[in-house]
Amino acid sequence: MKFAAAGTPTLAALAAVVVCAFFLSRVIAALLAPVLALALWFYRDPDRTPPEGTPDSWVSPADGKVVEINEAFDDFAGRSVRIGIFMNGFDVHVNRFPRDGVVQDIIYVPGKKWFAFAPKASEENERMYVRILTPEGRSTLVQIAGIMARRIVCYAKKGDALARGERYGMIKLGSKVDVYLPEGVSPAVRAGDRVKAGESVIGVKTAK
Repeated sequence: MKFAAAGTPTLAALAAVVVCAFFLSRVIAALLAPVLALALWFYRDPDRTPPEGTPDSWVSPADGKVVEINEAFDDFAGRSVRIGIFMNGFDVHVNRFPRDGVVQDIIYVPGKKWFAFAPKASEENERMYVRILTPEGRSTLVQIAGIMARRIVCYAKKGDALARGERYGMIKLGSKVDVYLPEGVSPAVRAGDRVKAGESVIGVKTAK
C-alpha cells in the first residue's frame, strides 16, 4: 500500500511516538497504536488505472458520493455542468486529474467550514481552484474544505501538464471536490452514485 506524500510528516511523527512509547510503556504504546493505524488508513494512496478503450472519457477526481449535478457558470470554464463529489472520513482523499490537461491557474480562497456536502459549501467554504485546459476545452477543479478538514494540499503548479488519473492533491478529512465539465461533455453519473478517483467515468463527449 502506498501513502500520500502529504501525510509523510504526520505518519513519521506518529510512528516515532509509538516506538518511543514502546520503550517507556507497552500500555501507552498499545493505546497510541490505533491512532497510527487510523492515520495510515486515512493517508492510503492506492494505485488507480483509468478505464481502457475510452481515452476521451472524464474520470472522477475524487473517491466518494456524487451529491450534486447541475448547470453552473464558472469564471474560467464558462457555462458548464458541475459535478460535486463528497468524500467522507473513510474515503481515499487523494485527488486526481479527470482529463489530460495543462494547469492554467491555481487560486486559493479562504472561507468557512460548512458541511462539505451542502450546496453552499461550493461558494462559501475554504477552497482551491485549479483551472485546466483540456482537449474538450476549459475546466475548473475545486477542492473544498469541509467542517472537519484542516488542510487543502495541491501538488500541481501553473504550467504543469498532467495526464488523466494523475495525482494532483488531497484534502485532509471530510471534504468535497467539484469538477466543471466543459460544453460538449455530458455527465455519465447520477446523484447518489459512488465513484473512485482515476477510475470511475463521470463524463463523456457528446456525440455530434
